[in-house]
Amino acid sequence: MKLLTQIARFLTGLLFAFSGFVKGIDPMGTAFKLGDYFTAFRMDFLGDLALPLSIVLCLVEFVTGMMLLSGALIKPASWMAAIFMAIFTPLTLVLAIWNPVSDCGCFGDAIILTNWQTFIKNVIIIIPVVFTFIMRNDETGVMPVKSGLNFTIAYIFLFLLFMRMNLTYLPVIDFRPYRIGTNIPESMTIPPGAEPDRYDIRFIYEKNGVQQEFTLENYPADDTAWKFIDQKSVLISKGYEPPIHGFTLMTEQGVDMTEQVTRQNSDVVLMIARRLEESDRDGLMKGYNLGIELQKRGTDFHIVTATSPSTAGPLVTGFSALYADETTLKTILRSDPGFVLLHNGTVAAKWSYHNLPDPARFRDGDLNALALRAQAAAGNRLTAFTALLSVLLAVALTLPFRTKRTLENNR
Repeated sequence: MKLLTQIARFLTGLLFAFSGFVKGIDPMGTAFKLGDYFTAFRMDFLGDLALPLSIVLCLVEFVTGMMLLSGALIKPASWMAAIFMAIFTPLTLVLAIWNPVSDCGCFGDAIILTNWQTFIKNVIIIIPVVFTFIMRNDETGVMPVKSGLNFTIAYIFLFLLFMRMNLTYLPVIDFRPYRIGTNIPESMTIPPGAEPDRYDIRFIYEKNGVQQEFTLENYPADDTAWKFIDQKSVLISKGYEPPIHGFTLMTEQGVDMTEQVTRQNSDVVLMIARRLEESDRDGLMKGYNLGIELQKRGTDFHIVTATSPSTAGPLVTGFSALYADETTLKTILRSDPGFVLLHNGTVAAKWSYHNLPDPARFRDGDLNALALRAQAAAGNRLTAFTALLSVLLAVALTLPFRTKRTLENNR
C-alpha cells in the first residue's frame, strides 16, 4: 500500500504540475481561452477577470502538483487535488456534450485535446487522485510541516515570478504555429496529395408535394418532374489543415497584401496592435519611434491591427496600416503591442514592447543579429527557471528521507 500510495502521489503530482506548467508558460493564452468560455456561456461580464483567474488556475495546478511530488503538506495537497477534480470533471462532461469551444485548453497550446478527450482524461486521472486522497494520512515520504510550508511558499513565489516573466515578455516556449523559425507561406500551403475534407452531400427534391433526399449517385438529374428544394452537407472526416490558415493582411481599401508581405525577399517588421485604442500607450510610442527609424533605413514597417479603419486612422498616420482578424493576431503574439521580424517570409524574431530593442540598435546593428539575441535571451530565461526549479525539487524529494535518518540517529 505504501508503494501504491507513492505511485498515486507521483502520477497525480506529475499531471497537475505539467498541466499548470504548460499553461503558466502562456497565462495570457489561458486567459483568452477563459474569455472564449465566458462568451460561449453569455458571461461576458466576467471578461475582466479572465487574466487573474488564469493566473490562479495555473498556480493552483502547478503548486498542488509540486506539493504531491515533493511530499510537502500532503493533506492540503490531497484535498486541493480532490476538490479540483470534483469541480472540473463534471464541468468537462458539460463541455463535451455542448461543445461551446472546440479545444478545452487544459494543456494550453502544448497538447490540443477535444472536450470528449478531456473528459476521458479526467475520468482516468480521478483514479490516482481518489487513492491519494484516501491515503492522505500516510506519512511515507512526507516532509516535516515547517519544511513543507517553506517549500510550498518557494514554489508559489517561483511560479508567480515565472508567469510574470512570460506576461511581461513573451512565452519562453512558443507552442503556436507562428513560432520563431516558421516560414509563413510554407505553413499556409496544402501539400500535393493531402487528404481533403470529406462530406456527405444530400439533395432535397420535391415531387407531387412529397420531399425526398438523394445522393450524388441517384439524384433525378433527367427527371423534370422533380423540383430542387435544398442541399445539405455533413462533414464525415476532417482533411488536412495547414498549420497556418485564415491569415490575411488587408489594406483599408480591401486589397490583400498577404503574399506581398510574407513572400518579400527582405526584412519586414510588423507591429501587432490588436486594438489600437486599447493597446499600451508606451508600447505604441516605442513602436512609432521604431517605425520612423526603419522607414529611414528603407526597411518595410507595417502596423497590423483588428481596429476598424475609421478608428485606426488617426493612430496610424504616416505608417502603412494593415488589417487582420483579432483572433489571428492573438495567436501570432500575446503582447499588445508586440513586434514580429520576418526575414524572407520566416518569423526571425518576436518582441514584447517591454523588451523591444532601442531603435538605435536597429540602425547600428544587423536585424539578424538582433533576432539571434532575442532568441538567446528567451532560452536563457527558460534555462534559469528550469535549473532553479530542478534544484528546489531535488532538495524537496530528498529532504523527507534525510529528516527521517536524522531522527533515527538521534534516537
